Amino acid sequence: MIDLAIIGGGPGGYVAAERAGAKGLNVVLFEKRELGGVCLNEGCIPTKTLLYSAKIYDSARHGEAYGVTASGVTADFGKIVARKNKIVRKLVAGVGAKMKAHRVQVVKGEAQIKGRSAAGIEIACGGETFLAANLLLCTGSEAFVPPIPGIREAGDIILTNREILALKEQPRSLVIIGGGVIGMEFASFYNSLGTEVTVVEMLPEILGGLDGEISAMLREIYAKKGIRFHLSCRVTEVKNNEVTYVTPEGTTASATGDKILVSVGRRAVTGGFGLETLGVELDRGAVKVDSRMRTNVPNVFAAGDVTGFSMLAHTASREGEVVVNNLTGRPDAMRYNAIPGVVYTNPEVAGVGLTEETAKKEGIACRVARLPMAYAGRFVAENEGGTGLCKVLVGERHGEVLGVHILGNPCSEMIYGACMAIEQELTLREMQEIVFPHPTVSEIFKETVFAF
Repeated sequence: MIDLAIIGGGPGGYVAAERAGAKGLNVVLFEKRELGGVCLNEGCIPTKTLLYSAKIYDSARHGEAYGVTASGVTADFGKIVARKNKIVRKLVAGVGAKMKAHRVQVVKGEAQIKGRSAAGIEIACGGETFLAANLLLCTGSEAFVPPIPGIREAGDIILTNREILALKEQPRSLVIIGGGVIGMEFASFYNSLGTEVTVVEMLPEILGGLDGEISAMLREIYAKKGIRFHLSCRVTEVKNNEVTYVTPEGTTASATGDKILVSVGRRAVTGGFGLETLGVELDRGAVKVDSRMRTNVPNVFAAGDVTGFSMLAHTASREGEVVVNNLTGRPDAMRYNAIPGVVYTNPEVAGVGLTEETAKKEGIACRVARLPMAYAGRFVAENEGGTGLCKVLVGERHGEVLGVHILGNPCSEMIYGACMAIEQELTLREMQEIVFPHPTVSEIFKETVFAF
């Protein structure tokens, strides 16, 4: 009898497997493609590898601002992609080594749930049948391709995050349908390398759900870099390499590109592996869970994108840990008030907690302080002419930190401090008493809490 069977080897599944194995559970992990899931193979890691190459290229081309002049600087697309593939292979192997170190049985293949009985939950894979006391669903999500007329007929011109990472040649022009996180990261990468980029977004601003002021600032930065944005525009047709859309004024316009990236969101993967045999309840196409990641079926849990709530790798990992903690006698529950979000453009965007827009919508009384990133000396030293902003939201009554949102490098490495402040319900006064190292860019956080 297996203590815990996990379907899906992404950041939810493999982290849960590692934690469960370390606590002595007998674990089997099913993965039909490669360990690491979408995050490691088709998302987080490969895109950040590409973006770092683009950042190095940008720095080399603009080094004269720092007194460093380089000539003959070029970007070799093939070598950039080859390095990305090397990094992915290395990290996939690393996950495999972790599974082996914690005695997790990894079964490569497409698992099929056959049902449950008094003996346990039956799962078939690769000609074998496994019986498990508990089941964790970590089947993830897939790119959503909307039913736009002509999009299916456009063939290999149409890309999702999977296909664009497999390109062997750099497109001269790229149209991106959707200005969310994935769309903007690819826009950033290809813009740096010289591709002509156009973004068509249905909402009034890019990066919907993030702080509106900071999203607008990032868009303005990239507009100056040459990216064309068409906001509040609804795509009505794709014909070959042409995207037709309706403008806010009601007129019809179009944009053309060698390739078209469809990046309008993702949907939970709940079909194709026998979930229906268990009677698991779904909510808007995703697995419904409680704060302990339990489904409506006893001993069946879910974590990660398949729950459809917070489709982020780090959320999935924490959700998997919650499941394992509860299975091993440590009561635990998932909290979503301090989940960070990062956009790895250049400059980066990072945020956690409430935004001004969310606070207003939910009627939460709060105060807001904002400071330009130039208040941090280290930022000025390392970002010649750089634009940035730090915003802090605190509760009106108690002064507790409710949200922090930053535009400017390297905010992706700083935001965890804000997560801790929100998680621990630190107040303005408590934040003001913390000693930050000087000079660091992270000092902008402390400077901002003194700006109230």
